[in-house]
Amino acid sequence: MGAEVRLSVLDSDHRKLYAKMVPFGGWEMPLSYPSGTLAEHRACRTTAVVFDVSHLGTLQVVGADAFIRLQKTLTNDLSKIGPGQTQYTHLLEDDGSVMDDIIVWWVAEQSFEVIPNASNTKRVSAVVGGIDVTATRALLAVQGPQARQQLASVCPGAAAVKRNCVTTVRWEEVELMVAGTGYTGEDGVEIAVPQEAASRLWDALLASGIVPAGLGARDTLRLEAGFPLHGHELGPAITPLQAGLGWVVSWNKPTFKGREALFAEKDRGVARRLRGLIVEGRRPPRQGQQVMRHKQVIGEVTSGNFSPTLETGIALAFMSPNVQVGDAVALNMRGTEVPAQVAKLPFV
Repeated sequence: MGAEVRLSVLDSDHRKLYAKMVPFGGWEMPLSYPSGTLAEHRACRTTAVVFDVSHLGTLQVVGADAFIRLQKTLTNDLSKIGPGQTQYTHLLEDDGSVMDDIIVWWVAEQSFEVIPNASNTKRVSAVVGGIDVTATRALLAVQGPQARQQLASVCPGAAAVKRNCVTTVRWEEVELMVAGTGYTGEDGVEIAVPQEAASRLWDALLASGIVPAGLGARDTLRLEAGFPLHGHELGPAITPLQAGLGWVVSWNKPTFKGREALFAEKDRGVARRLRGLIVEGRRPPRQGQQVMRHKQVIGEVTSGNFSPTLETGIALAFMSPNVQVGDAVALNMRGTEVPAQVAKLPFV
């Protein structure tokens, strides 16, 4: 028997909207709704959408030693922020590769919410501790240039939470935890809502004109924004330095998991580096395709798709460290070499 597939508390709400459901990180989640991924993507770039991201984990790390425990383990420096703020960080393996990329919500003096990727929650918990409260809440991401304006008609307090900040607000006698975070490259917030109120909040957001969007659009949006996805641009044998995320590492911290291995790589230089590619034509590049230059393989695509905004193929790929922005390369797409150019990130 395989592992049990988890369902969002909003599963029936998605099915009522005729969402196409797919397995993702041990969960079954909406890939798209009848309007389709392209329309959902464009709605996020022009108005506002809501994603159900309840598959993301939530670990509550609390107590007098909570700060020290996280500070000694994670790569980024929590002392750069304070209660009421959020931080993007990494948890490394001992070999310096990325076990997970994480958002930390510093909720109160001795209270943190650590948000790992769906499939990594247990592994992260084994290192940082905390209580897994994933099953007690739904997580909704309201994103887009009009996200705050439209959210204000539903919950003014949630709409007012500034970028990279986190606070609790009340909505219809329910306590929501709201953070100014997201994964689309657009403005917006992520809202943790108790399970019993999730369906009501979802309905209220849709009634305000916010468009439901699925994982398909979330992926094309994050790709245009140049954001890494665990299992593609981050994971086993991939370090923050290779992924171009050295800024997530606080090099002057005396301790964090994987520090020695990462320092060794920093000293010798990376063997490969993550770059963006803009590909000629509308054919979507795909993970695993080879990057070519002068008939030599110089890299491999980790994520690729058609960019609805640029209306061309785009990709992220690990390549030789001597490859520079502006260089002409090609992608081996099923035996055909398709011209591409190394691009500055983000694409959009």
